[in-house]
Amino acid sequence: MSALRQRLIEDMQVRNYSPRTVEAYVAAVVKVTKHFLRAPDQLTSEELRSFQVHLLSVKTSWSQFNQIVCGLRFFYGTTLGRLEVVEMLPYGKRPKVLPVVLSMEEVAQLLAAAKPGRERMLLETAYGCGLRISELLGLQVTDIDASRMVVTVRHGKGAKDRQVPLSARLLSALRRWWSTHRHPRWLFPGKTPARHLSDGNVQRIVGRVVKRAGLRKKATLHTLRHSYATHLLEAGVDVVTLQKLLGHSDLSTTARYLHLSTRQMQKLPNVLDLLGLPKEEKKAEGQG
Repeated sequence: MSALRQRLIEDMQVRNYSPRTVEAYVAAVVKVTKHFLRAPDQLTSEELRSFQVHLLSVKTSWSQFNQIVCGLRFFYGTTLGRLEVVEMLPYGKRPKVLPVVLSMEEVAQLLAAAKPGRERMLLETAYGCGLRISELLGLQVTDIDASRMVVTVRHGKGAKDRQVPLSARLLSALRRWWSTHRHPRWLFPGKTPARHLSDGNVQRIVGRVVKRAGLRKKATLHTLRHSYATHLLEAGVDVVTLQKLLGHSDLSTTARYLHLSTRQMQKLPNVLDLLGLPKEEKKAEGQG
């Protein structure tokens, strides 16, 4: 490992960045290094600007684009102290698209299409606890607290731990699943004893189940988290409590689920009704 990479990693470790963030930021610096075939500390601001243009030309997603920018801004701003470079590395403005949400019937359809065992447990746990994929795969046996009926979610986004309710049904299912492999640490172990299941493996599994279920919506594992949040709102859970369950730092991030709740929409008054128009007139307007 080069001295520069080691320094970058240590700069993140002393700030208690999560292992996932450390990995992503190091990958960003490696990416720009391979692109120019030169040491990253030798690159100019103009070269880094051209690298951002290159990322767009190869149709890099906005989420990945901004993750790379985060890594480079940290490297040049914190590790190298070149603040003038940071000013030349703007974030991309992501289009504000409402996330896909499944109805409760569609969630049931998806779970029914999953094969008993690992497939179904991945989906049930993700939906039942509203987990991100990294949180799901990072679950350890000791995170399941049967006495208090909660699941401890460790190293969530922003390196924050939180607890979410554990249903009796999910607890029973998790116990049956664990008895099939009895791994001393991971709930979803990978091919090697030291590692949990990989992100890519899970995404492929979910893709197969979605196709098998015949869903018309473009669903991913994260869709189950969106569905969990929306369904809790529709069941009467307040936004502040939901914020804690999801592990959001900003309440505005949680509030966007208000726009997805059909029950919330049904509570909104109809503006035509507020006008007090005669029923016949409203009916004629509807026909037009």
